[in-house]
Amino acid sequence: MKKRCLFICIEGLDASGKTTQTRRLVANLRLKGFDAVYTTEPSSGEFGSFIRSNVLQRIGRVPVVVEALLFAADRVDHVEQEIKPALQKGRIVVSDRYVFSSLAYQGAAGLDLNWIEEINKLALQPDLAIYIDVPLGVVMKRMERMRRRQSVMEQLDIQEKVRQVYMQLVQDGRLFPVDGNRPANVVSADIYKMVLDKLASS
Repeated sequence: MKKRCLFICIEGLDASGKTTQTRRLVANLRLKGFDAVYTTEPSSGEFGSFIRSNVLQRIGRVPVVVEALLFAADRVDHVEQEIKPALQKGRIVVSDRYVFSSLAYQGAAGLDLNWIEEINKLALQPDLAIYIDVPLGVVMKRMERMRRRQSVMEQLDIQEKVRQVYMQLVQDGRLFPVDGNRPANVVSADIYKMVLDKLASS
């Protein structure tokens, strides 16, 4: 296994292909001999499990401030229990969502972005943060094809606000955009190249 310490996160709207691409990236890195590990938020830890069981199905009914604080607490636990230990072992950590999701989703719900930044100030900064951009019409059609009941946060007007925050983060240089409205293998190749370039320069 090649020991190259790197922390990457991948962001995107719901049904943007984010989880698929995160898993593909880890698989591609492993095929090339890198010690890569997949993780996600909410995490698999105690706080993340609480969010999955008690918050995700009640989005819109849980006060958004409480929601943001719970995600921030889970993030600190995620960093301390999973991300830092893996990095210390020389692994490449790829997270399916990270602090940018809080900024985008809780920001879209009306919270001040500076306050969200403040409660997440202990979050480890990623070496590379990627945003998979897919047109709103496309993600809405994908969700319809999934035939799942949409949560409050998955409605068109909210997703539009979420995308606006993500695009602002792109403009600020904090997220690197990838066009996700292409065949999955093409998107995967682009993301993989971005990571290899980052590894080469680190």
